[in-house]
Amino acid sequence: MKPYENKKLLFLGGNTETVPLVKIANELGATTIVSSSNPESMAKACAAIKYDTDATDVAAMVALAKAENVSGVLPGTDDIFIPAYCKVCDVLGLPCYANEEIIEVFGYKDMFKATCERYGIHGVPEYYLDASMNPRDLARIQYPVMVKPVDCYSGIGMTACYSEDELRPAVEKAIAASKSGRFIVEKLMKCDDVGLYYTFKDGVCSLSCIFDRYTGDGRVALGNIYPSRHIDHYYERMHANALRLFKAMGIKNGVLLVQAFYENEEFYVYDTGFRLQGEASNLLIEKLCGYDQRELLIHFALTGSEGDLDLCAADDPTLHGRAAASVWFLLKEGTVGKIEGLERAKNDGRVAALVQRLYEGDEIPSSWIGTEQQVMLRLFLVCDTKKELAEAIAEYQTGIRVSDIHGGNMLVDGFDAAAALEV
Repeated sequence: MKPYENKKLLFLGGNTETVPLVKIANELGATTIVSSSNPESMAKACAAIKYDTDATDVAAMVALAKAENVSGVLPGTDDIFIPAYCKVCDVLGLPCYANEEIIEVFGYKDMFKATCERYGIHGVPEYYLDASMNPRDLARIQYPVMVKPVDCYSGIGMTACYSEDELRPAVEKAIAASKSGRFIVEKLMKCDDVGLYYTFKDGVCSLSCIFDRYTGDGRVALGNIYPSRHIDHYYERMHANALRLFKAMGIKNGVLLVQAFYENEEFYVYDTGFRLQGEASNLLIEKLCGYDQRELLIHFALTGSEGDLDLCAADDPTLHGRAAASVWFLLKEGTVGKIEGLERAKNDGRVAALVQRLYEGDEIPSSWIGTEQQVMLRLFLVCDTKKELAEAIAEYQTGIRVSDIHGGNMLVDGFDAAAALEV
């Protein structure tokens, strides 16, 4: 008998990255329910029960959960569902890894930065500006800057500005994208970009992995290298303060991504997400550390505990001396005609996982450019040495080809793996 054959698990939202979470719950015996206003939601295809109801509608989700007699609730891999997740669980008395304070802090970039500062963790320097565009405030801004909504992710609503003429439409764009109508104006950082991915299990916090992020002209990543070259400085400069912050907030369970810039031996946090990430660092954690964050979250949702795993013994952000990467393949505007070069990955021992989001026939509109919607594929690689990893990345960057319906190249140029790995 599978462990959760008599339990129903409701997922709020059902994007592509939520699909594996639903499949694992199926394997554990749970009856899976996916609710999404998108009738073509990918996760619905593998769920036992499907609803087209808006998963951010708390009253509707509570009614649905009661009607189905669900045993647990989980959000999909999108921040938009976290507030509803918290409220639904609260009404139903079900396990929830978040609370209102956590949602406020991790759901809004300005709140997150202000909270971090109280614990000695710096945010990216910013300039005061509101929608009135006061001339005195404008005069204090030193370009270039990044304008972004306080409550959007994946590059949505963000604009790099190099003059006041560019700033005004950027502010309008950020306000339009923001649910709260709020935005921030930050110094445009041109330095190393670091991701910090934490796992919380029944009151224990562990840094599961730390990686360097590589981007092109926009803010959408082209790939991540694990572990970060700045891991030692992280433990010296930030780790203790981060643990104090998480303890003060009362975080007991869940997974958390914190993104930070690294400049002059200092970290400057700029983004966060208290959920499983679409970029799926959990796949490398599973390969290298032997446990699946998705299973932990499913266990918690259905029992209130993440099980018997010794988290600190399992985690090793140095990857036991190995080198790993997630390589992102971004597409230009157009309609996908042909995808070539993926077959080799199926029998390649270096490939830990391959997550494809776009397929032949899919259209990439101009509105997707500059956001993670233009990501066709994420390829996860694990090698014994940095040199082997650089070679593997280069092989796939040249071997995978995507053409549009007219035969033109659709792939955005990737990052220089040899330079990133210093080999």
